[in-house]
Amino acid sequence: MVKLVLLSLLVAFFLLQCGTTSAQPAQAPAPAGPDNITKVLEKAGQFTVFLKLMKSTAVADQINAQLNNSNNGLTVFAPTDNAFASLRSGTLNSLSNEDQVELIQFHVIPNFLSTAQFQTVSNPLRTQAGGSGDYEFPMNITTSGNQVNVSTGVTNAAVDNTIFSDGQLAVYQVDQVLLPMSIFGAKPPAPAPAPAKSKKKSAAATTEGPAADSAPVDASEAVKSSTSYWLVIIGAMLIGKFYL
Repeated sequence: MVKLVLLSLLVAFFLLQCGTTSAQPAQAPAPAGPDNITKVLEKAGQFTVFLKLMKSTAVADQINAQLNNSNNGLTVFAPTDNAFASLRSGTLNSLSNEDQVELIQFHVIPNFLSTAQFQTVSNPLRTQAGGSGDYEFPMNITTSGNQVNVSTGVTNAAVDNTIFSDGQLAVYQVDQVLLPMSIFGAKPPAPAPAPAKSKKKSAAATTEGPAADSAPVDASEAVKSSTSYWLVIIGAMLIGKFYL
């Protein structure tokens, strides 16, 4: 009887230990790492040229740093390799290093935009490239049903697909390279020259009649001079007759 009780206690203790072990919660999966634009584009494929430019201009590093240090998020419009192939031959090679940086930065908006927010954005949008003035880096997003277009004043691209979106980083595929006005647009007209100030003519140049330094002749003095002349003549004639 005692052996049976001891055996029952051992079985109960064993079952209790097994139940305690199985009841322990499973470990949570390791948290995902921070967003990385390079990995997103590499995984998506067909963005070889854009990815190469992002790396050579260091814009990729800039984006990854902002994602790790800001809560505003970022939106990237990524042109496909076919979009770059449709550019005029030599377009990229003709750009300076500064122009290439601005071109890639122009494809980045410094805040997260979901597809729903495309309906309500305030145009023109400001990009990482700088100002949104007419001859700077204007970008306008328009929608028609499910179609989203991005216009720059030089190109009008369609948003074809959402590549990645997690609330912090949004990457959208576009069918054309977004060319900014500042680099590829017509240059603003030169300002009209200011009208020349007319020089005032001197009083001496505009005075009509005799020169200013010529003194006017007094009429009374002229009469006196003429009278004296004739008196001398008459006196000489009288003296001549007296001696004759």
